[in-house]
Amino acid sequence: MTKVYDTFLAGGLVMWPLLGLFIVTSVCILERSWFWWRLVIQEKQVVREVLTAAKVDLEKAEKIAEGARILSIGRFLVEPLKLKKPSPENFHLAIKAACDKEFVEMRKGEMFLKSVAAIAPLLGILGTANGLITTFISVKTTSLGITDSSTVMVGITQALISSTTAIAVAVFAFIFFQIFRYLRVRQIDFFSQVGNDLELIYLQCWQKR
Repeated sequence: MTKVYDTFLAGGLVMWPLLGLFIVTSVCILERSWFWWRLVIQEKQVVREVLTAAKVDLEKAEKIAEGARILSIGRFLVEPLKLKKPSPENFHLAIKAACDKEFVEMRKGEMFLKSVAAIAPLLGILGTANGLITTFISVKTTSLGITDSSTVMVGITQALISSTTAIAVAVFAFIFFQIFRYLRVRQIDFFSQVGNDLELIYLQCWQKR
């Protein structure tokens, strides 16, 4: 542990903002991972139960969707189902509005991760530049032309550690940004299909009642 801490300090002052970025990024990734894990694991069962119930009892379907409001799919399905005898146009608009609202929730955290992936390398460049400046300033040459290697190594070490850490943080953030983005794109198609199925059930089974 002491070695890790010494290595951290050797990276220079830029390591502190990089540490802050890493901690906040980790928290964001954990929150988003929990959000997506619950949704992907449970959504198909919720959809199956809601659509099956909607064919015979809209109120029962609404209760099932209401019980799953902790998930995006539950909030999405409950919005049109809670309407009282809506016209087909209003039912469609409720589905579309709920869909748009949940897509905004799914984008949460993406902009932050994208920003970290862009900012971290800049901090790495700053750390590298600072390390090189330290190297040139601290170089001392004796009358025999021998350079003090220990002072040179301090600056080079700082440059290498800060740049490597910055790249690692950027890659870490970018990988999860791409994963969450891929999951969101998949959900757009899935939600559209579920919305179409629910709207079709309503038109076939309930419009003329």
